[in-house]
Order: sequence, then structure tokens, then C-alpha cells
Amino acid sequence: MADYKAIKGQTIQNRTSDPLVAGVAGATWASGTDINTGREGARGAGITQTATVIFGGNDGADRGYTENYNGSAWTETGDMNTGKTNSVGTGTYTAALAAYTGTCETWNGSAWSEASELNTPRSEQGSLGTQTAALSIGNQNASSAIVEQWNGSSWSEVGDLTTALGSVMGIGTTTAGLSAGGYDGSNAVTNNMSWDGSSWTETTDINTARYFAGASGVSTAGLIFAGYKTASPASHIAVTEYWDGSTWTEVADLSTARFTGAPSHNSTSLDAIYAGGNPGDKANTEEWTGATITDSITTEGQVFFRSDTGDMKVTVTDYGTGAWASGGNLNNAREQLAGAGTQTSALAAGGAPPNSLDYTETYNGTAWSETAELNVARRHATGAGSVNTAALYIGGYYDSGPTYYVDSVESWNGSAWTETTELTTGRATYQGASGTQTAALTFGGNNPGNIAICEKWDGSSWTEVADLNTAGYARCGFGSSTSALCFGGNAVIASNESWDGSSWTEIADLNTARNYLGGSGTSNESGLAMGGGIPTANIAITESWNGTAWTEVADLSTARAQNSAGTQGNSLESITFGGYTGTAPSNATEEWNVPSSIKNLTITD
Repeated sequence: MADYKAIKGQTIQNRTSDPLVAGVAGATWASGTDINTGREGARGAGITQTATVIFGGNDGADRGYTENYNGSAWTETGDMNTGKTNSVGTGTYTAALAAYTGTCETWNGSAWSEASELNTPRSEQGSLGTQTAALSIGNQNASSAIVEQWNGSSWSEVGDLTTALGSVMGIGTTTAGLSAGGYDGSNAVTNNMSWDGSSWTETTDINTARYFAGASGVSTAGLIFAGYKTASPASHIAVTEYWDGSTWTEVADLSTARFTGAPSHNSTSLDAIYAGGNPGDKANTEEWTGATITDSITTEGQVFFRSDTGDMKVTVTDYGTGAWASGGNLNNAREQLAGAGTQTSALAAGGAPPNSLDYTETYNGTAWSETAELNVARRHATGAGSVNTAALYIGGYYDSGPTYYVDSVESWNGSAWTETTELTTGRATYQGASGTQTAALTFGGNNPGNIAICEKWDGSSWTEVADLNTAGYARCGFGSSTSALCFGGNAVIASNESWDGSSWTEIADLNTARNYLGGSGTSNESGLAMGGGIPTANIAITESWNGTAWTEVADLSTARAQNSAGTQGNSLESITFGGYTGTAPSNATEEWNVPSSIKNLTITD
């Protein structure tokens, strides 16, 4: 029997206090009060979440609006002398600095004063430091690598960036800082450069390329958040990353993806603000707060003994009640189709009526898209595959021809189907299947009589292995090529067989006998059976398998048979689509989810 460490990867420990996830690792973003004037391109300064000032921005034209935040409300105060958008912005709540094209101003907590201009007028630069010691970094559209330093009264050119960039994120001081991300004139970048007071050195890149983002903290403990990226596809993002002095780690995302917002530039990695930005209402404020001693344990499977109190503490995942919810409809209503993949990466292929179809559609978790057709239209086939870019379409039934029950197999690469090695024994009418594009099983079926033959796929050829105990058609299966289930089928049976990689064993039956059903799961230890037919009707019954028994759970919203499923779903997250409702083919998709949360238990005598 495996010990606890082998199962959970950790041992039981003796402690005199609860090991809490504190600091940045447990920090989160939460909604704050909206700013009074929604805008993008503003800049911010402040060292705490309760003492922040934002200034400038654009709501159709460059503006000089200034607002103060006390942790609960924004108050409009003295405007800048000259409106500025995407300017230098740094300092504190009562002592800030802004510089943009041909203007520079300082803030004393109530009013702005003109100050010495940059030597090279520019915008969309990054910035760091204080009102009396700051850097202006880079230039709009990466037109230069110039860096200027402010000493409280004038600007002077210092060491250039190693790469010309614009819209970077600056963190730290004039003697120890970072320039992270930015725009190189064509794309967002992941560059990260370290400043030692005289020169820049390339260091560990950020994880997600971006520009026009927010930043706060110091050179050994900083944050970057939100921003705009220009690849696959171009979009604004909510991603937050934490810098510990050597590496970047993704932490909790903003609730709203955006860019060109105003950060509390000199706040810490445990206490920050991001206000305004694009898109949205441009007034949104979010507050970043580090986890404290009152936060709960968040590592599932953590077990420790409190030696001072004599209590055993256990952290477990608490699962709620699963339910089906509507997903995006198929573009083509059909039954007798095959499926593969997961809830967020599914594939639907073939089917009927009135004749066999060659349609293929892929699902991204929201919507189905029509894509390249099968080489040969057919129905009553089965599918295998872990994602919608790598799958098999196995066997099936032609409407006409010398052989109705076919041995044809097609392989999908995400954009096209290719005919590949044929089955040893042709079959149709919903044989079972399990596995992936490179390691699969198919079992049972009709040719035209019931067969029990099981074949294994190694990525290039099929080999007959041990037969099922019960020959049959209209069966369903899920799992892998070494750990699978085959259940239901024929003229309505409850039979359930488990595959261990070498043989089939009859185990606990379904609660409701049925045929032409859907199923999904990654092994013979966990999965779902949904829908199907009984002698008098189609049904909506769903059953969950835990490795030893089937349990009836929430029904589908629509009774259906000859539906397919994302074959690599599981008992916590799955998908089913298409089928026959008793009156017509269906285009409906339903998604299965079981909510979960971490729960801390204390065990005493």
C-alpha cells in the first residue's frame, strides 16, 4: 500500500503554528472605489493603498485631472498645468513627478508647479524613483533607448537601455531599478533589464510579454500587472507577476483585463492600486493586498500535527454538487457523431442524418467552429483524443458500398484529417474507444453481428489484444490504452468491464441499463456516463464512476441518445454534445462541472 507521501508528495510534519500562505503568494486583487473621471493613460504615485494620487490621462484629449485616494474614496484636487497622457509618473501621495514631451511638473500634495523639462521631449516612457531622484526610460514606439535622470531640479542623460523600447514598466530607485517588458516598435517583449545606478544589464525575462502595464515595488520585490500584448491574438491582459530579485512568478490576476491604467507606483509588492485604463468604463479601481496571518491554508493534502495543542490539522478539497449547464451550440445538429477532447478543447466529427456526414467542428470552451471535413462521410464511428488538435476517428458505417461496416481510421492534426492504418476488423454501431491519438483502444461493435474484439493502437498500427467478456454494439468507453472502461450497449444492458492493460474484468454494473450513451474519463478510476436509450425512450440520467461503483448524479437538461462526449473529461469536468432527443437531432452542448474549495479540518481526541 502506498504511504501518504507517495500519494500527496509530502509527509506529516510537527509544527507549533499553522503554516499559512502569507505575503505575495496568497495576495489577491479586490474592487476599490471608482475614480471620479474615467480615463486611460493616467499615471500614479504613492507608497500605500490608502495614500495614492493619480494624474493626467486621456478621455478624448490629454487632461490634467488629479485625484487623491484615501483607501475608500477618490477626491478631485488641483489640476496639472498641462494635460499629460502616458507620461513619467512617480513619487508619493504628497510629492510626485510628471514629465511629458516638452513639460515637467512637480506635485506638493495640493498643487502642481512647473519644473525643468526633459532634454529630449518624449512620451510613453517608463519611470521609477521619487520626486527628487527619478528616471525617464525609453521613448514612444521604441524610437530610442534614451534614459534621463532627474535630481530634483534638472534632467541629465545617463546610460541607455540595452534595447530601444517604449512603454516599459519601471520599478525601484535611481540606484537599483528594473525596466520590464515594453514595445520594440512591432511587438510586446519580455525583456527585463536591471539598473545599478550607471548602466543596464539584461536579466531574467518576464513570463508574459506586455507593454502599457502597471508596476510597483522595489528592485528586489516588485509587481507588474495588466498590459497589452501583441501576439496570438493581440489583446489586453489581467496577468500579474511578482519579482523576488531573481525570477518572475505569475500570481493572482486582476479581475478586469486592461492596459494604460494608473498604478500606485512606489507602493509595495503587498499593497498596490491600479486605477482606470482601457477598455471598460475606464473608472475601475482594483486594490492588491498581501495575505496576512488570518488567511487559511491553501495547499490541498497538507497534514501536520500541532505539538503544542495536540491537534491534527488536515487540508482537503471539498467538492460540491455537480450540475450540467448549457454550452455553445454545434453549428450542425446531428446524431450518431464521434467526439474527442475536453470541455475547453473538444472535437465533433461525422454523424447523421439523413445521410452520413463529413462535418468536423472544434470547441474552445465557448463556441464551435466549422473546420476541415472528414475524407469519407460516415456515422456510428467512435473517437479518441485528449485535445481538439490531436484525435482519431475510428471505424463507422457507410451509407452504401461494398462494405458498410468499415475498417477506415482517420487522424486529425488540428487542421486536416489524414487516412491512416486501418483496423484489423472493421466495425460500426458505436463500438467503444479510449485513449489518445497515439495510444488508443477500440472494442466491441457490430460487423454486422456483435463482436467482442479489442484492438490497440500504438500510433502507427493496430494489434488485436484480449476480447471483451460481452460482445456488443452501442457501447461506450473511456480511459486510456492501459486503463479503460466499457459499459452499456446492445439491446439495453448495464454491463461494465474494466481494462488493466492486458485483460477485461467484469465489475460493478451501471445503475440504469442503456445503450447509445455518451461517456468521458481519463482512466478506469474516474469518469461519467450520460444520456442514452432504454427500450421505451431516451434518458437524461448521468452516472459518476469512482473506480468501484456508479452513482447517479444530476441529469442532463435534455434526454438524448447517440450523443457524443469529450472523451478525456472526468467526473469533475466534462462535456457532451449532439444526439437524438426522440423527435429530432440536437445541436445542444452541455457542460458538467463539480465546484470545489479548500477546507481545513482539525482532528482532536
